[in-house]
Amino acid sequence: MKFSFLIVSLLITTSIQSQILNAESLRKVTDTSGWSGSMSANFTLKRNVNDFVIVGSDVHLQYKMNKHLVLFKNDIKFQKIEGENFDNSGITHFRHNYRFHSRIAWETFFQGQYNKVNLIDFRALLGTGPRFKLTTSENYKFYLGTLIMYEHEEVTDGITPLQRDFRASAYLSFSLYPSENVTVVSTTYYQPLLDSFSDYRISSQSSLVVGLFKNFSINTTYTFIYDAFPAIGIPNSQYDLSTGITYSFD
Repeated sequence: MKFSFLIVSLLITTSIQSQILNAESLRKVTDTSGWSGSMSANFTLKRNVNDFVIVGSDVHLQYKMNKHLVLFKNDIKFQKIEGENFDNSGITHFRHNYRFHSRIAWETFFQGQYNKVNLIDFRALLGTGPRFKLTTSENYKFYLGTLIMYEHEEVTDGITPLQRDFRASAYLSFSLYPSENVTVVSTTYYQPLLDSFSDYRISSQSSLVVGLFKNFSINTTYTFIYDAFPAIGIPNSQYDLSTGITYSFD
């Protein structure tokens, strides 16, 4: 455990990738208090403005104590664009959950990110709101979250001004456990501006995780993102399809 935690600590360096982070993918199911987490490496084929080959890694830490759950995720991606250019993107995410009811928790999160391909020079998010557990079964779990967040965004398209806005962030998530070694997680986000609902983002991410042997699993993830008003020259819709190996520890 101490050795695994040391490895994770050494790997936490900078920030990460997609426009809307699926926070559900950060939650590691565990019945014990203390530290847990995972490390993964992946290979991605991606298409938006260009065709990409992406190699990446991410580190996830989780600390659970009584009614408190703290999540930290730090990813980094290296991208080869159209077989020539080399670029990168990153996200750092911190989230705290306080469960004051068996089926209700209060969430607070901070996220910082950049994405050169999507012309996002810097985006910072600070949000809070309730999270509701809709089911009681341990074989399938459904959650609904309704948050308000402040967004600071700087893009490099030469036209879009500095953005400082408030957005809603509603999500519906489910986790399925059809067998001991198979997990399916899917989350869909809807994030409109509070003063202009025509300016919104939608993100849907589904992951299939299959256990290989002790602490190791293979995961395949499909992500679809729609942004009603992206930076100039960036398409409204984008997708990712990635697969990789994950090492988890408790």
